Amino acid sequence: MNRCSWLTPLALAVLCSTLTLEVKAHDDHGAGALGVEVTELANSSREWDGQTLPRYPSGQPQIKVLKITIPSGVRLPLHWHPVINAAVVLKGALTLELLDGSSHTFRQGEALVEVVNTVHTGRALGTEPVELVVFYAGVEGSPTTVLTTTAQPPH
Repeated sequence: MNRCSWLTPLALAVLCSTLTLEVKAHDDHGAGALGVEVTELANSSREWDGQTLPRYPSGQPQIKVLKITIPSGVRLPLHWHPVINAAVVLKGALTLELLDGSSHTFRQGEALVEVVNTVHTGRALGTEPVELVVFYAGVEGSPTTVLTTTAQPPH
């Protein structure tokens, strides 16, 4: 055995122990070298009101992506979502309100993890319409939004 052959494994071990590799769900897989930028907008197991997200229902998964435009000043009717969903506000400001009076305003560029199985409403603030892209993660045959006039969705 060469006198220095033991140095290679030792040097490798020392080098590896000093390097910390940060692995992220949005790892760019080398695209950063091409000028691709990745910005995480949301990463949560909680809804915007702080409640823990429910488990996914069983069944064939189905993803729906909608672009929604809400005219300035419009208040949405009471509704609830039986599926997990998240949105990114592209333009304007949107206030989401629960029946207990709690609310949160989301503005252009902000992401939100919507409440699930909770009756709420939304209102477009300001003088311009609100534009948002909403991502729904449900199962085939399940609605994404249910209009209601009652305080609680059926479970």
